[in-house]
Amino acid sequence: MTPQYAPRYAVVTGAGSGIGAATARALAAEGFHVFCAARRLDRITEVAEEIGGTAVVCDVTDADSVTALAEAVGPVVHVVVNNAGGAFGNDTVEEADPEQWKQMYDVNVVGLQRVVTAFLPALRASGDGLVVTIGSVAGRVAYEKGGGYVAAKHGARAVMNTLRLELCGEPIRISEVAPGMVHTPEFSLVRMGGDQGAADAVYAGVDEPLLAEDIADVVAWIATRPSHVNIDELVVRPRAQAAAHKVHRTKS
Repeated sequence: MTPQYAPRYAVVTGAGSGIGAATARALAAEGFHVFCAARRLDRITEVAEEIGGTAVVCDVTDADSVTALAEAVGPVVHVVVNNAGGAFGNDTVEEADPEQWKQMYDVNVVGLQRVVTAFLPALRASGDGLVVTIGSVAGRVAYEKGGGYVAAKHGARAVMNTLRLELCGEPIRISEVAPGMVHTPEFSLVRMGGDQGAADAVYAGVDEPLLAEDIADVVAWIATRPSHVNIDELVVRPRAQAAAHKVHRTKS
């Protein structure tokens, strides 16, 4: 086990905004030096400067970019948070754009595999590694007009479950956090193709949906459990959401 006084290093993908940025802040507050990785340099630089971390431009859909990220981090890392992902489109299976489905699979599943593979040597070298993937309740239950995202998040969950089996006996924990309704500035806006009205309607009338900080708090809690404690899966929903199709909305 790594001595508690030794530097601890964490990597967060998609750290420029939303859950990723909040997670970078939460891990830094727990004493980690956080490598903030994302495609937009200005965003990750702002977060990294705020928390005393390091900004590294990375696109998880590009193998060379992920390799460069691993090289920038160095030979030892203790926590890798796979947060980069996204949903694109809000169509039925019949009307969906296959290119959007490919894009979702590449970032949510193949990108996850790229990052994990790149960092396994450094996680092993730490003697006490942890991989956390931000999944979704969509990786558990299907819902209408979500086919591509549902399939991608089911895929991400399958990767994590397989990885846990394959690494059993090694000093690496494997965890998935599956949020329900989280109100962040960009997720639904991107999914709705930039239609702000449609994005706002997702949360209309919902009393206190989750915030990015709520999920970041969960990740930080997982990262600070004793080494022998593995939080395999953790589903987090706001009180107003009982299921993907069951959300309490006020009349107003």
